[in-house]
Amino acid sequence: MQLPRLYGLSALVLTHIHWRQCVAISSAAPDSWQKYVRGPSSRIVYPTSVVSNYTTGNVTNPEGLVNGQGQTILTRSLTDTEIPTIVLDFGLNVVGYLNITFGGASDNSPGIRLAFSETTTYLTNLSDFTRSYNGDAITNGTDQIAVPADPYVWVDSYGCAHGIQVCADGLHGFRYVKIYLDALTSDSPYTEASGEVSIDSVSLRYSALLGTPDTFTGWFECSDEQLNQFWYDAAYTNDMVIDTFGVNDSDPRQSASPSLVGKLVVLDGAKRDRDPYIGDIAVSGRSLYLTHDVSEAVYNVIGDAADHQRSDGWIPPASINNYTLALMDYPLYWVLCSYDLFLYTGNTSYVRKYYSTLQNVLNDYYPSITNSTTSLIDKNVGGASSYGDYAFLRRSGTITYFNALYVLALKSAANVATFVGNDSDADNWTERAEAVSTAINEYLWDNTTGAYLDSLDDAVSHAQDGNSIAVLAGVTNPSQAASLLAYLDTLALPYGNPFYDNDSIGSGYSQRVYAFISYFEIQARFLSGNATTALDQIRRTYGWMANNDPTTTFWEGIGTNGSMYEGAYTSAAHGWSTGVLPALTNFVLGAMPTGPGFQTWSVKPLPGDVTWARGALDTPSGPLNVSWTTGQVSQFSVYVEIPSGTSGNISVPVTSSTSSILLDGVLVWNGEAANNSNATFADSYVTVPVSGATANVTVP
Repeated sequence: MQLPRLYGLSALVLTHIHWRQCVAISSAAPDSWQKYVRGPSSRIVYPTSVVSNYTTGNVTNPEGLVNGQGQTILTRSLTDTEIPTIVLDFGLNVVGYLNITFGGASDNSPGIRLAFSETTTYLTNLSDFTRSYNGDAITNGTDQIAVPADPYVWVDSYGCAHGIQVCADGLHGFRYVKIYLDALTSDSPYTEASGEVSIDSVSLRYSALLGTPDTFTGWFECSDEQLNQFWYDAAYTNDMVIDTFGVNDSDPRQSASPSLVGKLVVLDGAKRDRDPYIGDIAVSGRSLYLTHDVSEAVYNVIGDAADHQRSDGWIPPASINNYTLALMDYPLYWVLCSYDLFLYTGNTSYVRKYYSTLQNVLNDYYPSITNSTTSLIDKNVGGASSYGDYAFLRRSGTITYFNALYVLALKSAANVATFVGNDSDADNWTERAEAVSTAINEYLWDNTTGAYLDSLDDAVSHAQDGNSIAVLAGVTNPSQAASLLAYLDTLALPYGNPFYDNDSIGSGYSQRVYAFISYFEIQARFLSGNATTALDQIRRTYGWMANNDPTTTFWEGIGTNGSMYEGAYTSAAHGWSTGVLPALTNFVLGAMPTGPGFQTWSVKPLPGDVTWARGALDTPSGPLNVSWTTGQVSQFSVYVEIPSGTSGNISVPVTSSTSSILLDGVLVWNGEAANNSNATFADSYVTVPVSGATANVTVP
């Protein structure tokens, strides 16, 4: 069934788009995209090199741990002050459980300490993160081993060898591991800081989704090599946070919910805060749908959150703190994530099971924190003043971000209501969305700056989140969208666009970049026809992370001067930072669902300086294969292989409303629809409805 209203993050992207061209592709993916795939080829991963400048003390044959030629031996006497040390580089960020095969040791149980880090910047004698940093006290910044005299295989597993002594964290996310012969005094008498240790090999058992080329159900490739690598780097980053939920692998702050244990989930980050957060899935869920057929990882998370809905309709953002973390925006992200699951997978059973949950969110919770005078969500109403958001910002009162996100959620929910046949909800939610939009423009638009205020109550500032989402939600008119995007342009940094224009809310905020929120701005730029600035923002934001240690994976946040915004604690592999992937597929390739399970879809590329693109999107009815190219034989050509039983719209750019457009060689537009095509013209594009097995739309 096609949805009559096209709202929400997935559907709103159908309007205000420009483009260019296309060339035919076969059903089989070409071999060229596979070269961009990151990540290990198997679950056993070996280090790629020894970081030689970190090798200190009495170490024999350190390269043996990489080339497999001979044992590596660390030796330390009681009087040695220099600690035998080796640093291994796994070549890219990995996640899992370290394995060390020891060839033997002196009979005094010499100690080995392990320090893990995602970067060399934060590579010290302590790990950049252990569970102890989030309150689990068994380790003290390193994993400890008491090496026995006989050959021994040590597997990094959570727990202690002797009561509360000689302890290890288990799972780690890292690129570099420092191995050094030392022992904690608190681990005496079970291990000593001297002796000799022989190591045969070091490896990692990779724990997350193993995204090898044969597992990809969707792919992307275009004329720009850098953009291609961003897409697959984002895929690998997202793979690293898709894992089975384990008690000893999850965030230790009361997050190990029995209802999640043993299930495949999408986690917050690879190395820390390993808990499924709903807001993250607003981005990482789309990245997952476009790369691998494991949507149950999303279903398990958002279904579990729904199962823990509070009596007043509020939905917890995660299982952390036993489902009590007070965030105001994440119930809205739950609505949007549910809508995305519906659009990309057609999971109608989920929609019907949790429809009453949706009603409780929108009909109970958010009305209870709405200011009756302004019709806007207000943190001063309904006991919401202490509630935070994705960045735990100290915002107060009436905030553009919450209200724009509310409009987006209401419009998405109205589509779901139409599907289940509840026209009353659909009408009410649509009307409320319009009322809130009107109120946002009345109270929060700042004519002086040409952008929305962050808050009515705080010092004057303008935030990336509310302004960007206002465009996605259709709160803005075209002139407002152009104005606020031009204002955000003035804030540009070499490593992306900041999420605030000043530091009135927090120190350094005007220098902080969240790829999570930047994804919404990038979408807003594409939607407003600004492919050039969208691609520029992508190249600055993702190019910075791709070119700085650990490379390949995308960070939770970027801080002043392009640093990791929370230092060593920052996650350098975070699913919410993978928005470049859906942005390139949905806008540059131009393909996205417009009805549940791709029953209807749209192909409308916005290429900017890209000259060709091709790719595939997985649908319940088979792959939607898309290819386009510019110039040469035609001004623009789009070729689509259509999933069985589906239909869609293909849009191509034209220089004039009287341009001629061909569908499979037959004239369908020449200033008006021809040959019963039902083609239409708007905003410099001709849109042609298509069905069948294939379609080739060209601008001669």
